[in-house]
Amino acid sequence: MMPHLTPLEGRVVENILGRKNFDETTALKSVADDAGVSEAMIVKIAKKLGFSGFKDFRTGLVDYHNLPTAELHQELSPDDTGMEIAQKVFRTSIHALEETLSILDPEAFERAADLIFAAHQRDFYGIGGSAQIARDVAHKFLRIGVRASVFDDAHMMLMSASLLGEGDVAIGFSHSGATNAVIEPLELARQRGARTIVLTNYATSPIAQFADVVLCSTAVGSPLLGENAAARIAQLLICDAIFVAVAQRDLLAAERNLAATRNAVTLKRRSP
Repeated sequence: MMPHLTPLEGRVVENILGRKNFDETTALKSVADDAGVSEAMIVKIAKKLGFSGFKDFRTGLVDYHNLPTAELHQELSPDDTGMEIAQKVFRTSIHALEETLSILDPEAFERAADLIFAAHQRDFYGIGGSAQIARDVAHKFLRIGVRASVFDDAHMMLMSASLLGEGDVAIGFSHSGATNAVIEPLELARQRGARTIVLTNYATSPIAQFADVVLCSTAVGSPLLGENAAARIAQLLICDAIFVAVAQRDLLAAERNLAATRNAVTLKRRSP
């Protein structure tokens, strides 16, 4: 939700998250005074974040801090050893996977697999790191004979979308969900009658309004590792699961094509 808060609201939330003495006895007035805003503002922000009020928000935050994984999002320190760095990075990703699985919408997952399986044409759109996820997914699908095209150029994406129609599917990969280069072709594809699927970290991001199906990762950004470091791994796992679900819809064909594509590259591997 952080990208959808105002600068003031964001600063208030950061202030609350940074408190070391936050527990069930923490008073609303204390939180408001520390953040330099009114008590009404704190309640407003809590409701905007999806809680019924301050007490509900406080309970949720206290419960979260009591989880054994709560320390996983600690930022890296100059004093960390190599192993401590590895542990923090790995644990952050593990946490992202656990949280992503917990919010995964079963109906959206099944519908995405159905649309991809039945589509005549499958076009994937992504920029930067999201394009790498799109390529990884397209590679997996090719192994089982499910062909997909990947576009990472703004003009090429729009050209692709303009040729889609009913029976086709366009999939947009965008961590922020606010990348115009991906939103615009997805909107055009939908206008042309194609079905649209979105993979993002924010369910309420702008790109979601142009999607028939929204699949969400959930990962806290890190100033050092980057905004989507852990989310990238979570999104790859979502795609891996969809790949298996699509293969399951025609297992015999998937196994036959998997054997064919594996045999095709066998000669490219050096013998022991």
